[in-house]
Amino acid sequence: MTPSCPTPTQAAPVNLVIFGATGDLAMRKIYPALASLCKNGLLSHDSSILAVGRKDLDTPQYTRLMGEKLGGSIPESCMADLVPRVRYLRLDPDASESGYTLSLALGDLDDGKPRNRLFYLAVPPAAYIPLATMLGEADLGREEEGASVRIVVEKPFGRDLPTAQELDTVLHRYFKERQIFRIDHYMAKETVQNVLLLRFANALFEPIWNRRYIDHIRITAAETLGIGHRAEFYDQAGVLRDMFQNHMMMLLSLCAMEPPSMFEAELVRDERSKVFRALRPLDLERLDEQLILGQYGPGMSDGQSVPGYLQEPGIPPDSTTPTFAWLKVYLDNWRWQGVPFHLCSGKRLEAKHTEITVQFKSVPVSMFRKTQGEIIPPNRLVIGIHPQEVVRLEVQTKGRGSTLCLQGQSMEFSYGAGAGPGRLNDYAKVLLDCITGDQTLFWRQDAVELCWGFLTPILDRCDCPDSELTLHTYPAGGPGPKAAQRAGS
Repeated sequence: MTPSCPTPTQAAPVNLVIFGATGDLAMRKIYPALASLCKNGLLSHDSSILAVGRKDLDTPQYTRLMGEKLGGSIPESCMADLVPRVRYLRLDPDASESGYTLSLALGDLDDGKPRNRLFYLAVPPAAYIPLATMLGEADLGREEEGASVRIVVEKPFGRDLPTAQELDTVLHRYFKERQIFRIDHYMAKETVQNVLLLRFANALFEPIWNRRYIDHIRITAAETLGIGHRAEFYDQAGVLRDMFQNHMMMLLSLCAMEPPSMFEAELVRDERSKVFRALRPLDLERLDEQLILGQYGPGMSDGQSVPGYLQEPGIPPDSTTPTFAWLKVYLDNWRWQGVPFHLCSGKRLEAKHTEITVQFKSVPVSMFRKTQGEIIPPNRLVIGIHPQEVVRLEVQTKGRGSTLCLQGQSMEFSYGAGAGPGRLNDYAKVLLDCITGDQTLFWRQDAVELCWGFLTPILDRCDCPDSELTLHTYPAGGPGPKAAQRAGS
């Protein structure tokens, strides 16, 4: 009998401070997540929202802006629940009195009672250090008895290893590690979280989840969109900083980690960090065998002609920033020695999908070779993350009829098909974890530094104007560079 899921309980009251409250992240992710929490009765009625921005608005003007931005994406009943909680504060973080102004506003929200506080930095990465410093110097990182203080930082966590360490130094000057929530929105997806349950709650998979039975693992995050309005950020970052240092490495760790003794935050994060410690350093003299970079050119997407990366507004015509990368990595440990992990991500590809494919080794010898040939397609386990939330096991069976022939079949579980009316918005799950203090799905600083340490040598090569790394051009709307298709086949 399958145990029933425990009913989630309402979180303790919190004063949520959203920096960058007029921006895209707040309107596209944070408020819909809050609405989902309200809808499911998980956000306390005593919780308040302090929306902080640079725009010269008052609270009624800001709530009207919320209505315009969120219209249609949030049910009216949820908007009616959220809007009375919101107060807008115009703040220039560079002004010397900003910390004092914010402290007074929070004092008004507290209304004389100790309240939990959550500072959400929904701002460009360049603003992280100034805002953390402002909060710290105003003594807003200090916790009082019976009230927590937490800070949420979005990726990217630095630009390379030195800048990641600089950011961490500032954060830890004013906040303890247990107060810092480095958020990765990929971890909000139900199917990503399901990887650990699939592996460690089923005796069917764990005994064969190793180098003896698995040939390789492929992790793909393909996008059909271009860079949109992110030209300035993206041209400084590229696909390796934007996707690999965080999302792709996190998915790798979930596929490869050892089982913790208990499902507790620090024990899970310990095992993820061990994966990153086992990463075999890339051979910079033979880098072309493990890394293929690409940049999309003009092409067709969804039946529409679209520009290439160099024709996008705000992109220098001689930019060598990669928009596609295929990376083959190995882990030097007992479980995975010799098993390649193929990580692939790119923009303007033919289909949007994020999935993990575990390909098992072929049968050692085909007893059907006289009728079916020497090659029998190997079994594959496909974990679809987006847009299809699915777990699919591909096996070989006998086809119908009097003759002996093999036919591929799939045993499939669609996660979305079982979703009930009370299912949380994906982002709401990690936001609720921030409110309650559960760090299981969040990055820890040692893991951040290990991943930057692994990637920084190749990032230095990519950033060097005289780099000999080949940048393959691929047409928008296609499968990506041909070299990557050959290498990953």
